[in-house]
Amino acid sequence: MVRFFRITALLSLLFAILPPARAQQNIGFRAGDVQSPQVNPDGSVTFRLYAPKAHRVSVLGDWEQGGGEMVEGEGGVWSFTTSPLPSELYTYRFSVDGLVGLDPANSFTKRDVGTVFSIFYVGGGYGDIYQVQDVPHGQVTQRWYRSAATGQDRRLSVYLPAAYDGKKKFPVLYLLHGSGGDETAWIELGNVPRIMDNLIAQGKCVPMIVVMPNGNIGAQAAPGETVDNLAFRPVMSNQIPSSYKNGTYEASFGDIVGFIDANYKTFRDRDHRAVAGLSMGGFHSLYISINHPDKFSYVGLFSAGLGTFFQSDSEVYQRQDEKLVALQKRGCKLFWIAIGRDDFLYAANRDFRAELDRLGFRYTYVESTRGHLWCNWRQYLVQFVPQLFR
Repeated sequence: MVRFFRITALLSLLFAILPPARAQQNIGFRAGDVQSPQVNPDGSVTFRLYAPKAHRVSVLGDWEQGGGEMVEGEGGVWSFTTSPLPSELYTYRFSVDGLVGLDPANSFTKRDVGTVFSIFYVGGGYGDIYQVQDVPHGQVTQRWYRSAATGQDRRLSVYLPAAYDGKKKFPVLYLLHGSGGDETAWIELGNVPRIMDNLIAQGKCVPMIVVMPNGNIGAQAAPGETVDNLAFRPVMSNQIPSSYKNGTYEASFGDIVGFIDANYKTFRDRDHRAVAGLSMGGFHSLYISINHPDKFSYVGLFSAGLGTFFQSDSEVYQRQDEKLVALQKRGCKLFWIAIGRDDFLYAANRDFRAELDRLGFRYTYVESTRGHLWCNWRQYLVQFVPQLFR
């Protein structure tokens, strides 16, 4: 019995003087010193993965060459080095014997629709604009507004520039996401807060409010933020109920504009409003602008989903030519179209430009390389924003 009490006393003393490690969670100790990814001075990137029992390992990336097979080296560490990459933000994952997952040595990730990717930056250009710099910083808030069209509260994201003080009025850019995205897409994948902070600080664009709504009219908010919480999962457009293309979102967009004007210091005329979006958001931007010609003087279509989201029985999508002519007569200061040469929507955008040419509609066209990728959409935003509200 005495021995028992001595052991108990000793254990109590040890627990008293040792750090409370037993209460910690997800400490995440990692063995070894594997560095991955490693951005090299020439812009190439080296990936490494410790997988001594693997038979085949590859890196899957969104850069031009798209990754490649990794080679096993000493100690079971696999590696692969890219050719020099242009300055950008890139996403990637590893495939180990067919099982695809994240880089365990890299804690930085981003979600795109329903997939999480590891990320890295290559500096010296666009990649610098996407990163935090020593400049005045704006703020991002998530707000809920009442949608009369759906009878629900719906969520949107709002970027306020550093100069916003609730007294001075600012112009507004309404920035729309693609299919499967949500009100967080342009923040997380588009790096909007960093882009806006840096462009404003460099004097390259007018300080403005950026509003990023949820474009899936059948959903209240991003996955995990709705009333059904985690029961709502990210989906692509072909899995979304047809409400995303029945015209309700475009017709009811005034609810969003009204909420912003009522809650923020904004200029409330069309010359101080812009609407732009990528893919499905580009489709929405087109029909929002031509159905609300009194609200927007600036329009941006980034890889717009023209010809693919169309549902012809809605009045929103009827009389397109007539509405385009009316928009031009009202005075559209900028109608900006951009797409990559390898984009699967290239032909649809080419046909739309032919329609604009036939109508004598003035527009600006930018053609880039590559396809339907965030690297293009971020760059389009950097090019588009400086042209607004001048």
